[in-house]
Parts: sequence; structure tokens; C-alpha cells
Amino acid sequence: MIATSKSFVTAEIVSQLSEKWATIPEEDDAEETQEEVVVGADVGVEEVIEERLADEEPKEEVVVPVQITDRIFFLDLANKKLETIPWQVFELEDLEELHLERNIITSIPESINRLRNVKVLYLNKNNIQDLCEELGELKSLQSLDLSSNPLPLSSLNIISKLRALCQLRLYDVNLEQFPVEICKHLHHLELLGLSSNNLNCLPKEIVNLTKLKEIYLKKNKFENFPPELFQLSNLEIVDLEENSLSLIPEEISSLQKLSQFFVAVNSLASLPDTMSKCPNLSVLDLSSNLLRKLPRSFKELTEMKEFSMSRNSLATFPRQIRRWRSLIVVYLKNCALEALHPSFAKLTSLIILDLSENLLEVFPIEICSLENLEVLLLDDNLLCELSPAVFRLCKLKCLSLTGNKFTSFPEEIFAIGSLEKLYMGQDQGTKLTVIPEGISKLENLKELYLENNDLEYLPPSIGSLLKLEVLDLHNNYLIELPDHICELQELQKLFLHSNQLFQVPENLDKLEKLQVLTLEGNPLMFPAVEIFSQGLQVTMQYLRDERYEKALTITVRRTHTKSHMGLQHVRKEQGGKEQVWSEEAGGTRQSVSSRTFESSK
Repeated sequence: MIATSKSFVTAEIVSQLSEKWATIPEEDDAEETQEEVVVGADVGVEEVIEERLADEEPKEEVVVPVQITDRIFFLDLANKKLETIPWQVFELEDLEELHLERNIITSIPESINRLRNVKVLYLNKNNIQDLCEELGELKSLQSLDLSSNPLPLSSLNIISKLRALCQLRLYDVNLEQFPVEICKHLHHLELLGLSSNNLNCLPKEIVNLTKLKEIYLKKNKFENFPPELFQLSNLEIVDLEENSLSLIPEEISSLQKLSQFFVAVNSLASLPDTMSKCPNLSVLDLSSNLLRKLPRSFKELTEMKEFSMSRNSLATFPRQIRRWRSLIVVYLKNCALEALHPSFAKLTSLIILDLSENLLEVFPIEICSLENLEVLLLDDNLLCELSPAVFRLCKLKCLSLTGNKFTSFPEEIFAIGSLEKLYMGQDQGTKLTVIPEGISKLENLKELYLENNDLEYLPPSIGSLLKLEVLDLHNNYLIELPDHICELQELQKLFLHSNQLFQVPENLDKLEKLQVLTLEGNPLMFPAVEIFSQGLQVTMQYLRDERYEKALTITVRRTHTKSHMGLQHVRKEQGGKEQVWSEEAGGTRQSVSSRTFESSK
């Protein structure tokens, strides 16, 4: 399956809880990469080749056993350090999808024309310097990626012979103009990727691509919106991010099928009212421009689902979005916002909300009405406390409050039982000194970030976070760790660098799933720097050995005590007295009692 949409829902939100979203998705290059392709039942060739490549130098010939080459439809040889395409590949007459990206291939052999049934061919990120004529004979080819190759403009005309082509990606090939021949002949083209080039205009012949649905022109040199696009009435996705646009023409309304529009990182100071006449517009990225407000007519864009206006100096909150009841993603990072409009509470479909780097002093109570919210980012504001009503955010999974002005840990968080990720690092905010025992109430917490605070101790109750996988405590003043931390059996990453630890818990090695442990910048004596500097495995083995030796020593002492240190009562008649002696391990004898007795005679 090939990614054809740059929607920052599909590109980012699917994996929303895999990492902290401090970066707005305008920096996402999802259109320039392909999704991982699921290998079908006919596999084996790539496995054999991979095994060979693991044992051989890249220059050596890769042998594909003939007996397993029949009926192979998919072959992945990406990132295998190949300098040439293995000749055995051209024996796979039924091959339909071939991945050769991220190698060091310099040319395409003439025998490429033997792959008569290939439909998908990825050759991006190689060192191909020319295209052979035989490439144009692949009459079944529907998707071709030649991105990031040093191809001369003259060689690209061969692509115009691929009349069945539906998707063409030519990112980062140093294009200064787009070949007219491609525009004249590839009438089935639906996706055209030209990002990261040096284009400042498009040929007028591009209007022949009447089936074009997606065009990616990010990171080029456009100063004006390409007027030719207005004649491509089937366009659904237009990406013009990171250019030098200062104006969007009113003709934008001619793109009636436009659903995703990306114009972040330009120089737009205003938007045309006519954009509201694009009835299907559902994804709009206006980040990093010079906008102060939205046109009033934007309230008509009722199909909007994903909206980003980050890094614009808004004069007021964009009230138009209150009409967008289908919104699921809103990015308003660094917009100089001091408050939300009360109508914001009506956006009950919201799943992701980023209000970081604003001027919020009071937690917006409107947020507490967003009961479907899963990700809330409020980093780098001026918040001093949370609303008690945050318990209503019963689906919230990720909460980020770094860099605020909390005088103490906001215990209202403990009422959000669904929370899986919590970010409370205070690199630019008021430092926290105590983590309350109530942290144990967050039973579903998987990641906890408490870096850059003034913590000296952790509560023993932290050992109750049995689902915790990541714990970041670096750059604090921790003197010791509670032994209960060793009960976090799901813990995979533990960041403890830059603290005041003299030792770690002796049972720390019982964290069997631990993959990352950082201890640098501590005055450690146990384990010593020469131990933990050798890595996690050495450190853990050292802790095991130390515990074993300690247990062995205790056992030996107990055995020795039973044999030689028990009280030995010795009667000795010396001058009518009985001396009771205790013999110690070293052989020293000490009188512990004496008494006079009468002879029983």
C-alpha cells in the first residue's frame, strides 16, 4: 500500500502516542516516503538475498536460487548496499512490485524491460545518473519513484513513454523546470511529487494532466501561486509548503474537489474569502505565515477536520472554527493567545489540541468539555494551576505541561485515570520539588517525564505504576532512588543522568526489560563510573554479581555462626566457681557470667 495523502492525521496521529508532539506536523514529509509494504505469501527471494548480503561484500554477486523464483510478485531489496541490480531480479517475470530504494545503484540495466508485469518500482535515494531507453518499455508500470538521484533533465523525457503511469515521484532531483513531454503524454497521472527542487513555475502543458489528484511542490522557489493548477479541477491535495508565496489568488475556489491544502512556511498576510467556496476542504495547514486573522467566510468550511495555524501572531482567537463541528485536530501553537473563546467548548469531536507556546495564565475551562480529547499540549504557557474539572477528560492519553508556572505538582492530574503519557519537565518553567504519593493513581501511565526539576526524592508509590515503560528524571537533584522502583517490571528506559546519586538500588538489575539506563553526571560509588560507562549489560551483570556475593557472604557467616559462634557453656571448677564462657569466631574467650555454688556432695 502506498501513501498518497499528506494529511497530518494519517501521517502523524495514527502513531500519536509514540513520541511527544512538540513539533507541529507542518514539518512532516509524509508525502515523500512510502508506507511499509506488507509482504504477501510469495516471499523468500528477499530473505535469501538478505542472508547473502549479510555475509558478503556489496560488490559480490547476489545469487537468487532458481527454484524459488517462480510466481514472485513482491521483492524488497531496499537498503542493501547494492551497487547494481542483481541479474536474478530480471528472471522474475511475474514481479509486480520492486523496491530498490536507499542503495548505491548508479545505472539501470537494459534488461529492466524484462519486468513486463512490474507495476510499482522504487529507485529513490540511489546514485542513478541516467535513464536507459528500455525503462520506457515497462508498459504496466503505474508507480515510479526516482527521487534523490542526480538525474539530468534530458534523461527524464524517457518517463513520458510510461503511458500507464499513475504516480510519479521526482523529489530532490535538482529540477529547475518540469519536462513538457511528461505533461503531454502521461494522461493517467494522479499523483505528482516534485518537492525539494528549484522550481519557480510550472509548464502550461501541465493542464493536460486532467486526472491529477495530488501535487506536491513543497520546498521549491515559487513566489506566485501556479495559476495552471486552477485548471486541474480534479485536484484534491495541493502542497506548497516552504515556498515564498505572499498571496493565494481568488481563483482557488475553482478547485471544488480540494480536500487538503498545505501552505505553511510562506509569507501569507491574508487569505481570500473565496477559499470558503472549496466545500470539501477538510485539512488546512496555515502554519508559519504572517496571518493575523481568518476571513469571516471561513465559518462555511464545515467539513474541516484538521486545522493548523501555528506560529502566526493572531490578534484574536479565530472564532470561525467554532462552526467546524467535525474538527478532530487543532494546532494553535505560538499564536500569542491569552484565552479561548467560550464557543470552543462546542468542538466536542476534538482528539488532539496543541496550545503550547502561548500566553495562557489560566487553564481554559472550555477544554474540560472536550470529552473525546486524547492529546493535550499546553507546554510553555504561564499556567499556575489546573481546573478541578479536568477529570472530565476521561479519554485523555497524553498531557504535556512542560515549561509552566506551577508552584507545586498539580494533583488534579491524578483524576485522569486514562493518562498514558505525562510530560512535566520544567526546563523553562517553575521547578517542582516534590512528587506526591498520589502519582500511584495513574495506573495506566506508560511514560513519565520529570526532567529539569529540583527533585531530591521520589515517593515509594512510584513503584505502583506497573505499566510504566519510560521514566525520565535527568537533570534533577536526586540523592537516592526508592527500592520500589525495582518493581517497575515493564520499564524499558530510565534516564537518571545529571543528578546527585551516590548509588542505585541493588536490585535494579531485576528490571529485565530495561534497554536504556543513563547514569552520567552523578557522583556514583555504586556502581562506579568504570562500570556503568561500559554499558547497560555490564552494569546489570555487575549488580547481579554484587548481590550474589553479598548473599554468599551472609550465608557463610550464618553457617559459621551456627558452628563456631553459638554460646558454649563450659563448666570449670576453679576455686569453687563455675565460669560460663562465650567463644567468639576469632578464638577470643570472654567471661560472661560467674557464680559460686555448693558441692552436691
